[in-house]
Amino acid sequence: MEIVHIPEKLPFPPHQQPTVDVFAAQLEPKLANTLVRRLNQIAPLETLRHVKRIRKKLLQAQDGKTELSVILCVAENNNELCNIPNDVQDLITSYQLSPFRTKVCKYAATSKEEWEEQCKLWPTSYHPPTYNIDGITGFSEEDSQSIFSFMNAAIQLAKSSGRSVVNAALIVDPSVKRVISSACDQTCSWDTPEDKNVLKTCCFKQPKAFNSNTDCEGTVSCKTLHSNGFPVEEKQLYAHVSCLFPWGWAEQQAHMGSCRWHPLRHAAIVAIESSAARDRHLFPNLCDIQDKPVDTDNVQSTSMGSLAKRQKTDFEKVKGDDILDSCGEDSQSLSARPYLCTGYDIYLVWEPCTMCAMALVHQRIRRMFFAFPNSNAGALGSVYRLQGERSLNHHYAVFRVMVPEQVLDTAVTC
Repeated sequence: MEIVHIPEKLPFPPHQQPTVDVFAAQLEPKLANTLVRRLNQIAPLETLRHVKRIRKKLLQAQDGKTELSVILCVAENNNELCNIPNDVQDLITSYQLSPFRTKVCKYAATSKEEWEEQCKLWPTSYHPPTYNIDGITGFSEEDSQSIFSFMNAAIQLAKSSGRSVVNAALIVDPSVKRVISSACDQTCSWDTPEDKNVLKTCCFKQPKAFNSNTDCEGTVSCKTLHSNGFPVEEKQLYAHVSCLFPWGWAEQQAHMGSCRWHPLRHAAIVAIESSAARDRHLFPNLCDIQDKPVDTDNVQSTSMGSLAKRQKTDFEKVKGDDILDSCGEDSQSLSARPYLCTGYDIYLVWEPCTMCAMALVHQRIRRMFFAFPNSNAGALGSVYRLQGERSLNHHYAVFRVMVPEQVLDTAVTC
């Protein structure tokens, strides 16, 4: 088996990077500062922030002299020179510039190799990743075996219902290599008598919060997904894995009279709920302080800062022996209630949909591992790349664990 890092954007061969046409012009060095300041006002390169406005070219045949060129504007919609914006045209006329069309790379470089190729067209900036999440540059043998073990546990959980294979999730604390919570899809339950002994209608109940080996209840099945992410006719598809078909509940409930659907209880969502329930159990006193509503009727708007400080002080008071005494043996190694799932990993059999991937952003998950891509609604490489969305205030590293498709084989047929 192999562990592959899924980068924040679709990688391109260094020499085949997408480009954008721009208008540029040569200029005298003494005009460089004036022109750049003016151009940044009238024609800012908003979508090309990685591209440097000025290019300096050494003219070796002329005793080491340099030639400067400046980007005037982006050549949108294959503009001809006569269609350059009026403000830029005025600048060209005032300084007697001779515009020409050239190409620059459309996206910022993600590696030194990409950057070197970009600079052959026009100089760009290169900023190596500032974070160093374990695994992006490779895993040790010990870590790899641990990851394979947890992924195998998630796959076995996905097959544990006895009726079908669905998505399953394990949230793991990598510092102690311990499962924090586990769950699988709970979007559907059956009311028919023949199913009551196998799939009881309890998918709407709260999950068992403290048992890492919790069985999933209320699952649904039908078809399978090939490991390359595309359907294969000769193979059965697991078409009702929740993240594969997040809107399947809406399509099915009209003609599935014996089945009740719940749209939100995907494996990752249920695992998050279980993790939160575990924290509330281990830190009951702390939970009372944090979750207690604040009466703001008598608090002036200008004093909100001091209110937050008082809350923080009260929070600190409950840290210590009182917490440990109330938590029992399970919390002896914990000194404080964790903040959501900060620092934790999650293992999913299938790549999550956008809803689940965004929920994991809010939970501050550190690393995501999945085994099979989701060509229908995958949010971490197959359809979208949520991990590369710069507007988010948290980002996690994403990895695919390459396991054989045969691990999903089951003797149960639809």
